[in-house]
Amino acid sequence: MSGLLPLDPDFVADVLSKDPFITIDGVFNVRDLGLIPAQDGEHVTRSGFMYRSGELSGVTQNGKNHSGRAAAALGITTIFDLRSDTEIAKYNAATPQLTGVTILHTPVFAKEDYSPERMAQRFQLYASGKTEAFMQLYSEILDAGGPAFGAILRHVRDAPNDSFIFHCTAGKDRTGIAAALLLLLAGASPDVISTDYALTRIGREPMRPLILSRLAREPLFASDPTAAHNMLSSREETMHAFIRMLNERYGGVEEYARRVCDLTDQDIAIIRRNLVAPKP
Repeated sequence: MSGLLPLDPDFVADVLSKDPFITIDGVFNVRDLGLIPAQDGEHVTRSGFMYRSGELSGVTQNGKNHSGRAAAALGITTIFDLRSDTEIAKYNAATPQLTGVTILHTPVFAKEDYSPERMAQRFQLYASGKTEAFMQLYSEILDAGGPAFGAILRHVRDAPNDSFIFHCTAGKDRTGIAAALLLLLAGASPDVISTDYALTRIGREPMRPLILSRLAREPLFASDPTAAHNMLSSREETMHAFIRMLNERYGGVEEYARRVCDLTDQDIAIIRRNLVAPKP
C-alpha cells in the first residue's frame, strides 16, 4: 500500500468498522492501542487506556457527543495535541473543547521549526518517499520531541486510571512515533508495532481529500502530486527502519526515555507496569 492510489471505499469502511479502529464523527484514524501482545507472551497493552488519532479539529456535534460518552465510559481525561502553534493557525484547526476533557498542547516542534525555510526542507524530504528521508525526518522528531513525548509518558506514570488520546494532523508521523515509543516500552515486537503504523494508510483514507487540498497550497506539492502521495505513505518497512534507528542512534527506547525525556529507571519501570495487563 504505497499511498499513491485511493483504496477501495468498501474495503476501507469494513476495516474502519472493526477493532482497533474507533468511530468518532469528524475525526479520522482513531484507534485503541490496547490488546497488543508483549513479547513475553504473558501480557498485552491495556484496552481502553491509550488512543491515537488524526487531528480532532473537525469533530462534529455528534462526534462531540460520542466523545463525551466515551470520556465518561472509558475515563478519557486528556488530549495531547502534538501539533505546532503555526500549524494549528495555518489551517484554522484548533481542537474544540470537550466536556470533562483537558486539552494539553504539547507540540513536538517549536514555532521556529515551522519557518518557510525549514518547512521547504522538510517537505522536500517527505516528497521523496524514501525510507532514508523519513529516517532523517523521524530523527528530527525524536530530537525535538522529548518534552512532548515525556509529557505523555509521565501521564502513564502518574495517572494509570485516566485514559488519554494523542494526535498530530494525520496521526501518522509524530503520532506514529509516540505510539511506537509507548508500545516498545510495553514490550511489543517490531513486527506488531510496524503493523500498527501501517494501519494509518487505511485510517487516514477518509481525510485524504482534506490533506491533499492542504498540501496543494504548497508549491512543491502543487507542482508534483506524486510528492504529496509519497508524504502520505506509511509502510511497515519505514517503522522497522525507525526502530533500528532508535536502537542505533539513541541506544533503544529506555535510553531515549532517560536521556531525551528526562525519565529515571524507576519512572520507566512504573510506565511499563501501567501500560500492560495480563494476557486474557
